[in-house]
Amino acid sequence: MDAVLLDCLLDPAFYPEPTGGVEHLQTHISHIFLTDRYAYKIKKPVDFGFLDFTTLEKRRFYCHEELRLNRRLSPDIYLDVVPLCRAADGGYRWRGDGEVVEYAVQMRRMPQERIMARLLERGMVGVAEIDAVARTVADFHAVAARGSGIELFGTVEAIQTNWLENLQQTVPYIGRTISPDEHAVITDEALQFLEQQAALFQQRMRDGYIRECDGDLHSENICLDGAVHIFDCIEFNEKFRYSDTAADVAFLAMDLENHGRRDLAERFVARYSDESGDSGLRQVLPLYLANRAFVRGKVESFRLDDPLIPAEEKEAAAGRASRFFRLSRGFLLRQRLPRTLFLTCGLTGCGKSSLAAELTLQLGLVNLSSDCERKKLAGIKPTETGGAIYGDDWNRATYDRLYELAKHHLAADNRVVLDATFRTRDERERCIRLAREVDARPILLLLDCPAELARQRLQQRSDSGASVSDGTWEVYQRQVAGFEPPEASEAELIRIDAATVPTAQVDHILTQLGLLGRQ
Repeated sequence: MDAVLLDCLLDPAFYPEPTGGVEHLQTHISHIFLTDRYAYKIKKPVDFGFLDFTTLEKRRFYCHEELRLNRRLSPDIYLDVVPLCRAADGGYRWRGDGEVVEYAVQMRRMPQERIMARLLERGMVGVAEIDAVARTVADFHAVAARGSGIELFGTVEAIQTNWLENLQQTVPYIGRTISPDEHAVITDEALQFLEQQAALFQQRMRDGYIRECDGDLHSENICLDGAVHIFDCIEFNEKFRYSDTAADVAFLAMDLENHGRRDLAERFVARYSDESGDSGLRQVLPLYLANRAFVRGKVESFRLDDPLIPAEEKEAAAGRASRFFRLSRGFLLRQRLPRTLFLTCGLTGCGKSSLAAELTLQLGLVNLSSDCERKKLAGIKPTETGGAIYGDDWNRATYDRLYELAKHHLAADNRVVLDATFRTRDERERCIRLAREVDARPILLLLDCPAELARQRLQQRSDSGASVSDGTWEVYQRQVAGFEPPEASEAELIRIDAATVPTAQVDHILTQLGLLGRQ
C-alpha cells in the first residue's frame, strides 16, 4: 500500500460516513481501518505459500469469498466488498469512476469491549456464555457443507501433509520463537499420534465429520453482544477450512487454555459434544489441539518478518509465538502423563508460582495456590495485603483447604499442582498419602534457590506491587529456620535450579518424568 493511499485511509474525511476518527490495525495479512461504525479490511499483497494475495484480482476474489463465507455465521456483520479507485486527478475515493487499486471488505464494527478475548481478560466469561458459543458452533457444523471433495481433507494423508507443511513453514523461526528441541519433539509426537490413531481419523471421515468449517475459531474472532457473532473465518485456503469439526472445537478450546481457563475449555468441549452428539470427539482432540496451537505460533512468528510492524509489537508477537509452541508440545506430551499430584517445595521468593504456572500451561494441570486460597478464606482480594492471616491457625486452614481441593480434583481424574511452601514433612506427607490412595503419582518439586536471588526477587515483587504473595525478605528469614527439605524417601523428588527460567525448569521436569528424551 503506497503512502498516499495510507494517508487517505487514515483521514476521517475520506470515508463515506461521518466518523470522529480512524484506527489502523494490522495482522500479517491485512490492514484494518476502524471508523466509528464500520471496519474496512484490505488484504496485503503477500504470498505465504498457503495464501496468495499478490495480485489485485486475487484480492478481489478473496474479499468476496470472505463476505460469502462469514455470512454463514454473522450475516448482519458482513456488509459489502467496496472498491477503492484512483481518479484521473490522482486522488483516491471509494467506488466511482477510475482505476480500481484495492478492495475492502466492509463490516459493521463490533463493540471491542464485547470481544470474547477482552471479556476473558476481565473475567466476564462464564458457563452461560460458553454454552451459548457451544450451541452456535454445533448448529453451524450440523448444516456445514460436506461431500466427497471436502471429505478427502480428512484422510490421514491429508492431515499428515498439513502437519508437514506447518512444520516446514516454521523452520525459519527455529531459534527465534521455537527451540530446535521443541520443533523436533512436536514433529515426532504429532506424526506418531497420527500413525497410531489412524483408524480413528479414518472413522471420523466415514462418519461425516469432515465439513466446510470455520478454520479460525478463537476468542479474538467471537463477539458476545447479546448474541454470538463468530467472524473472520478462513477464506484464503480451502484445505484450512475443509476439516474435521474437531479442529474447530480444538481451536477455541486451545485458546481458552491459553487464557488460563482450562475449566471453560473443558466445559466448551463437553457442551459441544452433548449438543452435536459427537461422542468420539475427545479421542482425536489432542492432535487438533496441538495443531491449532502450532498454527497460532506460526502466524505470530510471521509477524517478525513484516517490515510494517514496529519492533515492540514484533517482540510481543515473538513471546506469544513461543508460548503457543510450548502449549502445542504440551498437548501432545500430556497424553502420556498419568494422574499426578505435584507439590512445590521452597521458601518464599524461590519462584514456585512461576514454575507452577508454566507447568500448568504445558500439562493442563489444576493449579491450586496457597496464596490465593488463603485470601479466599479471608475474604480479601488476591492482591490485597493480609498481614493477620499468616499465623499457625491460618496456615492449617489454608493447607486443609488445599488438601480438600486436591482430593476433589484428583477424584475427577485431573492432574494437580499444589503451589505452596510445604515447609514441613507433615504438610507434605498428608498430600502424598492422598495421592497414593487414589492411585495418583506424587511428585515433589524442590526449588534450590540461593538466598541472595530470593532477596532480589522479593524486592522486585515488592516494587511491582502487583503480586498475590505477601512474602518479604523478613518472611523468608523466618521460614529458613523451620524449613524441612524434602527427601527422596517421601516421594519421587525432582530438584530444580531456581536460577533458571520457568521454561527450562519445566523441560527439566518433563525429562525427569520421561516425557522428553524418548527414544
